[in-house]
Amino acid sequence: MNIELMPHDHGNVQRAAALHKELRRGGSFDTVAEIFRLLDDGSRVRIFWLLCHCEECVLNISALTEMSSPAASHHLRLLKDAGLVETRREGKEVYYRAADTPVVKLLHSMIEKTMEISCPEIGESADTAPGFTAEQVETVRRMHDELLQHPEQRPTIEELARRCLMNPTTLKAVFKAVYGDSLAAHMKEHRLEKGAELLRRSDDSVAAIAAAVGYDSASRFSAAFRDRFHMLPTEYRKQLK
Repeated sequence: MNIELMPHDHGNVQRAAALHKELRRGGSFDTVAEIFRLLDDGSRVRIFWLLCHCEECVLNISALTEMSSPAASHHLRLLKDAGLVETRREGKEVYYRAADTPVVKLLHSMIEKTMEISCPEIGESADTAPGFTAEQVETVRRMHDELLQHPEQRPTIEELARRCLMNPTTLKAVFKAVYGDSLAAHMKEHRLEKGAELLRRSDDSVAAIAAAVGYDSASRFSAAFRDRFHMLPTEYRKQLK
């Protein structure tokens, strides 16, 4: 088709030509359509969202989503085949988690933003938390995403409050209302989970991993890791191997 011979010329032929060029990339649009078809099942979306926040085995996923193991396994297989979920084996146990890809991060964000519109729990929190507004929720969510991207950084609550143009008390209240835990506890859990992931996936020293997840010494990281996983980082890595 000659884009210059469109039935109607509304004075935007050049823009239409550029758009037409993108529209002809049928494969890309088909890929997006396949992903949306894959997520047209509410149970599958629940599993995907769950695995964006944790790594679990089939039995635990079944229990958390209140579905049978065969049903959960079916959904997990489809998600894995689509590249949205990845696995690792530890002995006889297989663990599932969301893949670390831009597409997965975008879908995760899209699901949470959609749920934020209609989720009654969010509305109830807005009524009970002092100074809680939709704008503050969005600000805290952006701050949260930035913190997760840079676990090696440890800004104080005062520094975060200045960035968010919010007083520290309100910031802490909104964060807990949205994420169900204090900022310090939430980030500690994330840092240790990220540390465990680096122990599994890399050969970096414990000291290097400690620094990468925001601990100023290997000993402090090891102590916190032991409290969380009931073994030292070196023991955790040795057990995997």
